Amino acid sequence: MISRLTGILLEKNPPQVVVDVHGVGYELDVPMSTFYNLPANGEKLSLLTHFVVREDGHFLYGFASEAERFAFRQLLKISGVGARLALSVLSGLSVGDLAAVVARQEVGRLTKVPGIGTKTAERLLLELKGKLADALPSSVVPPAGAHGDILNALLALGYNDREAAAAMKQLPADVATSDGIRQALKLLSRV
Repeated sequence: MISRLTGILLEKNPPQVVVDVHGVGYELDVPMSTFYNLPANGEKLSLLTHFVVREDGHFLYGFASEAERFAFRQLLKISGVGARLALSVLSGLSVGDLAAVVARQEVGRLTKVPGIGTKTAERLLLELKGKLADALPSSVVPPAGAHGDILNALLALGYNDREAAAAMKQLPADVATSDGIRQALKLLSRV
C-alpha cells in the first residue's frame, strides 16, 4: 500500500498531478481543494495517498491533509459512491463544510455538487451522520438557533459560503432570525 508520496511536482493538469519520486513519476488524482494549494512545478511536495487496485487498473489519489483522506475514505464506503464522485464532493465542499452539511442534514447544499442528485445526497447524509464530526475534531460546528437559520436562508437565496460567512460575522450574537436575515441582506447588497 502506498500511504504517502514526497517528491518533486512535475505536472498539474486538473484534477491530476504527476509527482517525481526518485525518478519514478506517480500520477495522482486530487480534489480541487488540494489542487489549489499545490506549489509551483519543480518544487518539493508531499501528499497523503489512497491506492485503489481494480481489475481495470491501479489508481492513486492524493490529499493535502489527513482530514481530506479520511473524508474520501468515508465517502467510498457508501454504496453507489465511487472515487470520482468522492473527489467531486471534496472539490465542491471543504471537509469542514461537509461535516457541517452532514450535521445540519442539508440536502440542498449537497445537490449543488456536480453529479449528486437528491437521492444520492439523502443517502450521503444518512450514511455520514456522526462519522465526520466524531473523527474530525477540527470540523466546523454548525451554528445553532437563529444564526443557523440565517445562514441557511442566505444559502437558499443563492449566496455562496464565503459571502454568507462574511455577512454572518458582522451580525450581533443575540440577533433574531428575521432581523438577522434583513441585516445580512443589507450587508450583502453593499458588496
